[in-house]
Amino acid sequence: MSYTVAVRALCEFAAKAGDLDMRFSPSPSAQEGQAAHALITARRGAGRQSEVALSGSYRHLTVRGRADGWIASTGRLEEVKSFKGRLAAMPGNHRALHWAQARTYGWLLCQQLGLAAIELALVYVDIDSQDETVLTEQATAEALREAFEALCDRFLAWAEQEATHRQARNEALRALAFPHESFRPGQRVLAESVYRAAMQRRTLMAQAPTGIGKTMGALFPLLKACPTQQLDKLHFLTAKSSGRRLAWQALRLLHTHAPGLPLRAVELVARRKACEHPDKACHGQSCPLAKGFYDRLPAARTQAATNALLDREALRQVALAHDVCPYYLGQEMARWGDVIVGDYNYQFDHSALLPALAQQNDWRVGLIVDEAHNLIERARAMYSASLSEAAMGTLRRTAPSWLRKPLDRLRRAWRTLDHAQAEDNSYTVLRAPPARLIEALQGALRAVDDHLAEHPYGLEADVQAFYFEGLRVSRVAELCDEHFLVDLTTSAPAGEQVLNLRNLVPAPLLKPRWQAVHTATLLSATLQPPDFHRALLGLPPDTVWLDVPSPYRAEQLQVHVARELSTRWRDRAASCAGVVRRIAAQYAQQPGNYLAFFSSHDYLAQVADALQVAHPGLPVWRQARQMGEA
Repeated sequence: MSYTVAVRALCEFAAKAGDLDMRFSPSPSAQEGQAAHALITARRGAGRQSEVALSGSYRHLTVRGRADGWIASTGRLEEVKSFKGRLAAMPGNHRALHWAQARTYGWLLCQQLGLAAIELALVYVDIDSQDETVLTEQATAEALREAFEALCDRFLAWAEQEATHRQARNEALRALAFPHESFRPGQRVLAESVYRAAMQRRTLMAQAPTGIGKTMGALFPLLKACPTQQLDKLHFLTAKSSGRRLAWQALRLLHTHAPGLPLRAVELVARRKACEHPDKACHGQSCPLAKGFYDRLPAARTQAATNALLDREALRQVALAHDVCPYYLGQEMARWGDVIVGDYNYQFDHSALLPALAQQNDWRVGLIVDEAHNLIERARAMYSASLSEAAMGTLRRTAPSWLRKPLDRLRRAWRTLDHAQAEDNSYTVLRAPPARLIEALQGALRAVDDHLAEHPYGLEADVQAFYFEGLRVSRVAELCDEHFLVDLTTSAPAGEQVLNLRNLVPAPLLKPRWQAVHTATLLSATLQPPDFHRALLGLPPDTVWLDVPSPYRAEQLQVHVARELSTRWRDRAASCAGVVRRIAAQYAQQPGNYLAFFSSHDYLAQVADALQVAHPGLPVWRQARQMGEA
């Protein structure tokens, strides 16, 4: 079996070493990086070839890429990197990775042109000053070949293992049987529709009643489609942790039904939930699980790959056994899982992990969006932002000296908004993000960038919070168009103002995410009206609509209205006895499981206490304040 890999992917897999370093430092945008490459090309003149396509083979591996620049007259190959801040502050393992890429390109060029030696150059371009720093080394073709083959050997050992896993996975999925004796009413219709959508490379909106087994009804057929449609990954996205639990229940059932099933599932959780040392910074000088992370990652990755069900706890156990960070081990294993279970954010957020990995690796992806009626509001929130005048004022009083002048300019810009306020001074709609305020905000963000460039070891917590909030506002301001609402709210009595950039129609921002996947299924018990959801979510025009009939009979539903009971706030204390009588009478008439919903914890506690006093033999479980997700 043959394999193809990009130079960058080969080096990131086989050449990374040293500490994990996630300290925030300003980095060039993609546009700034492109501008740096264009700058170097212009400076070098006509004698330099840019974007030189290179390819070479070793054993059954083909390595491809484009070298940034080749100057034949001097025999120099250039690898261009842009940066912000002080070059001396760049971690050593980042520099080592850059050299690995340059040497790999160097060997491919030597092989292609028959060169015996070459000069390699790392060209670092300072985005702010446009100055360049050039690091060079002379290398023989023989030395470059040896380094190249060592990288390829490390990559091939893993690639061959993964190819064997992929073949076994597909064979097992072809033979996989439904894990129940029969389908529930409506479940077969759903499963057939999901499978058909995958065969036709289409998107499916499936409205199906609660209780028919939607999760297995979507998961099973999409897994069955993986071999025939050559799907690399299945991404199961949820709005809440309860949805993830249902996905894991279905996956465990499949593994129980088919022991030894070679299907690797990975759970992605938020970093705050996976962090073992929340009191430490995420770099090797602070956190023991970040120190030497990349040195220990290969062994941790190898062990993790033998575990078919890598949920949060399984990842944690493997990570701690190898002294690596559980969160970033999970991020790594997202590359190698067959089924990825995670929050909507991992697919739809501005800087989402999963679509980036899919694009880098050219994956074919099948998507399941659970409880999809939540996606409109969640997507709106992903692309909305707000800036508080009060928070800015609090920061100004404690801000370090280097940030006070930019914050003063921001405060003056904010005062210009007073002229735009409505007469009632509470809510005003603006035509667009206020240009002067956004410009002043970006000036403050640049001040933070400049400070980080000279002091790359972190920020005070309040400054960092302002910085991230400001970045979000600045990014959303660039997106604002007719699908956004910009408003200014003023709260009484303090008169605190908040600038809100609210996304109302996320469709244009979500549309590329749907286009990038092979097939997608949106599941919910309520997706009516379908045209509304299709339009606001930016779904493809040929999206299929399925409304699974309810398996329940009308006779199974009883509705009783207690008109004599008022649950208004002023009547709640008096209503408790009546509510208790109603609950007890219903249970006595037909014992079973019932849910009683209340508008507040206080009201719930009053009724539950009274119920236990009046009917101590009636089994009651109550929700507690600040109850965890489990």
